[in-house]
Amino acid sequence: MAQQPPLNPGDEAEPDTAGTGENLCPACDGSGTKEGEKCKVCGGTGKIVEGIGGG
Repeated sequence: MAQQPPLNPGDEAEPDTAGTGENLCPACDGSGTKEGEKCKVCGGTGKIVEGIGGG
């Protein structure tokens, strides 16, 4: 089985977890950088994994 990359601080779950999806990072608006440095929330990817749906 392929090893998953480590979770970034903004991720709520591992990629491909049921009930989750990718979204643009709210801290850097999907750019991967904030204030000229790699975004600490998304790890520079510009994306986070978060729960979807509602209730």
